[in-house]
Amino acid sequence: MSRLPAVRRPDLLRLPLLGALLRWRRGRLVFQLALLLVALLIIYDGLTGPQIAPENIATVAAWLQYRGLVVLALLFAGNLFCMCCPFTLPRTLARRLSDRGRRWPRSLRNKWVAILFFFLLLFVYEWFDLWASPWLTAWVAVAYFAGAFLLEAIFRESPFCKYVCPLGTFNFAGSTISPLQITVHDRDVCRTCPGKECVNGSAQVLGCGTELFPPQLASNIDCTFCLDCARACPYENVALAPRSPLQELLRPDAWPRRWDWAMLALVFAFTALSNAFGMVPPFYELEAALAGWLGREEPGLVLLLIFGTIDLLFPAGFGLGVAWLSRHLAGKREPLRHTFTRYAPAVMPLAFAIWLAHYGFHFATGALSIVPVTQNFLLDHGITVFGRPDWTLSALLPLSWLLPLEIGITLVGLAGTLYLTGERAAHLEPEPDPLSAQLPWVLLFLAIALAAIILFTLPMEMRGTGFMD
Repeated sequence: MSRLPAVRRPDLLRLPLLGALLRWRRGRLVFQLALLLVALLIIYDGLTGPQIAPENIATVAAWLQYRGLVVLALLFAGNLFCMCCPFTLPRTLARRLSDRGRRWPRSLRNKWVAILFFFLLLFVYEWFDLWASPWLTAWVAVAYFAGAFLLEAIFRESPFCKYVCPLGTFNFAGSTISPLQITVHDRDVCRTCPGKECVNGSAQVLGCGTELFPPQLASNIDCTFCLDCARACPYENVALAPRSPLQELLRPDAWPRRWDWAMLALVFAFTALSNAFGMVPPFYELEAALAGWLGREEPGLVLLLIFGTIDLLFPAGFGLGVAWLSRHLAGKREPLRHTFTRYAPAVMPLAFAIWLAHYGFHFATGALSIVPVTQNFLLDHGITVFGRPDWTLSALLPLSWLLPLEIGITLVGLAGTLYLTGERAAHLEPEPDPLSAQLPWVLLFLAIALAAIILFTLPMEMRGTGFMD
């Protein structure tokens, strides 16, 4: 084994206690088992417990606690929830079954399937009111375990994580502005490494499930933070290093000129709007108007029209239209894809800010509700040591703080997006785009931010908490 490379950058994996835990062969398993317990509680209480959303662990943990904590984790650390994902625990058994399995189809090695499943999860969430149904929420968790195992058993890589999982798609998109990234200390060590264990694995440790090579990593968009690459590396050359949250979107090599990646960025932004829109009075007015126009009660079709338009047609239509206008104003004779992929990723800080403001609002108004819900669960099973539940325990912050925080978070995200728009215009092409070419994108991003702020000022349905109407 070669001598350890000199440390050239800060590395969380070199910290005395945390680093040892993360590098430990069973380190990920510790975190996965913790979330496995939560997942099993969600399934058990969802199927057998009270079918009242604010009183069931399934709905409170899945649709309130998880979503609030995941955006905070992405903001302050990175893709921690994929790292701790319990759905991939059967991976070792599935890998044994798929030793001679097939490769994921080349035509599907992109983000189009992931975008579709991300949309479908949000659509099903609204159509079946998953936030109000512990029973359905439990079956969603069961479906995740089954889907992850099935795809791992059929295919040799990890297509569920990389190409299918809606939760992973959300985490991948959000982690593009996270302050941590997998990298290496010394690229020469990787260049001369004969076994490439970080990708191929070793006798003791599986390699990277999503087949990423650490010295070539410029983006978090496919990285689950599993750290199998770090555990497999015989030279301890892999690092979990801090970075600027905007660094990835400023690097020319981080985001390739691919339609799917750029479209994911815009879909991530518009779904942030639609997810909030589905909880305010104008949505129910639009829903009733469309039902009247169709002449019959078909909630699934009405919701498909609304969310299909906002989540898919708007990103494609506005994105391509703005890209065409931007190219025209720049006076360039370049493929439309180049203009589209140059600017669309700049929306990521704003998109994440809207998700953070929205999920943060619900988390702040209901984070403590997990305490009485857990007490109630224990009482139902004869455990009285923690007392009777106090159902008034819910809000984490005063309600009067929330609107200013939501607006402030959105404006910070908008500032990051506008900064990236100018920087990407100036540095991603040999001939920088003029300000006139940036203007259509600036107007689109301002419109998205304004729509978010308007939504946040409207009365919002308090789903899954004691405040629920």
